Order: sequence, then C-alpha cells, then structure tokens
Amino acid sequence: MSQQWQERKRPVRLEGRYEFKDYSTLRDFLDRAAELSEKEGLYPDMGFGRDYVNITIHVEEGEEELGDAQRSFAEQLDILAEQTS
Repeated sequence: MSQQWQERKRPVRLEGRYEFKDYSTLRDFLDRAAELSEKEGLYPDMGFGRDYVNITIHVEEGEEELGDAQRSFAEQLDILAEQTS
C-alpha cells in the first residue's frame, strides 16, 4: 500500500487520493475501480473532480479494525492508478 493512504481512527478507515492528467484518464480509473469493487465485494466512498478522486475505505460492519481485505483493496487501487496514469 502506497504512502498516500492514511489510516484514520475515528471512524476507522483508510483515506487516499489519486490525481490524473485529465478527466478522461480519471474516468478510465473510475471504471476500472468499479470493476474491482464488484470483484472484491468492497465499495469505498469516492468523491471526484475533473482530475482527482478521494477514496475512503471503511471497515466491515461490526469490525473495529482494518483487515487484510481493505489493505489489499487499497494496494490493488494503487496498481490500477499506476496502470491508468
């Protein structure tokens, strides 16, 4: 998981941000991230603008700590962002 991910405690979550050269590249990333979400069954909160996206990955309901699934998902998003740039 890249250094850009920040672990927050209240509520427990991972927060990250990716910046892209233009909207078209961002859109490609968002489409691929949606496919990954469906595959992994994890649905982060995403807010985006013209050339960036902020992502928040929450813990599973009833859990108090981030698990391997959330961390792995963040790592996979890192790879998607690198491939999309």
